[in-house]
Amino acid sequence: MLTTREAIALKIESTPGTESAPDPLVDSILVSAVSISNEGLRMIERPNIKPSIATDQQIFGGTMKKLSFTAELKGSGTAGTAPEIGQSLRACGLSETIGAGTVTYAPVSDGHESATIYYYQDGRLYKLLGCKGNVTLNAEAGALGTAQFEFTGHDGGLADALFPTLAYNSTVPKPFIKVAFKIDEYGAIINSLSLNAGNNIVINGDVSSDWGFGDVEITKRDPNGTIDPRAVSLATKNFYTAFKDGTRLALSTGPVGSTTGNRYQIDASIAIRELAHGEREQIRTDDLTFGCHETNGDDDWSITFS
Repeated sequence: MLTTREAIALKIESTPGTESAPDPLVDSILVSAVSISNEGLRMIERPNIKPSIATDQQIFGGTMKKLSFTAELKGSGTAGTAPEIGQSLRACGLSETIGAGTVTYAPVSDGHESATIYYYQDGRLYKLLGCKGNVTLNAEAGALGTAQFEFTGHDGGLADALFPTLAYNSTVPKPFIKVAFKIDEYGAIINSLSLNAGNNIVINGDVSSDWGFGDVEITKRDPNGTIDPRAVSLATKNFYTAFKDGTRLALSTGPVGSTTGNRYQIDASIAIRELAHGEREQIRTDDLTFGCHETNGDDDWSITFS
């Protein structure tokens, strides 16, 4: 089996934890760096006392699954139409708001949606049900923006299966260049940005369910990230004082891409948590670690496709 012949299809569930079969022609996502592992694996030990000092066989008591993959940040090709990763973002505790030529994803504190994920290997199919997860957005100068997803879900089984006919969105992503990046209206010169949704994923126990696992829940979020602006005089931009004073700063990438239907923009309300002195090609940088914080409720950060 080839690791180069794999695919992911993901669909939001109508009922959390109940399989909602993804359509490979509609719900497939172009991904890289796919990884699957057990989560919360229970192998029950049996510490019996007997004449022999041999260990008794452990008993399988159930497991959840963790699946991670990376997808490109790009639009759908049509303004106001959800991008290929839209359902994945919704399963990470984000709402989807479709406006006039825009689709915006932002955190919500309740009503979190779950997804069914089909992971096609070269001749096999994993099913994961009731999946919720976390996403980290990464962008670096001269590279493509990416969304790194990590989902936890119920083990829906593994079976032999041939590849179905798959269809991906044909939109070509734009690199992270020619962007009007600003922090507190200051045009900082940065090389990279990372923003982690910071979701706390919890697996509840439930004796009435298969293997004793209940719904996957997002119980808390702590959005956070990093940027590396080029150091300037304090008279030009004083991040040091903003750090000490806890000043709230507005961060915006500005539109990434110039083609309607294939643009995205990340916005956040941040407070600096750490300021370190770094360097980039022998140029001093102010390496900032920040947290995203709400002002009027669930408005700590967002990503908008237009």
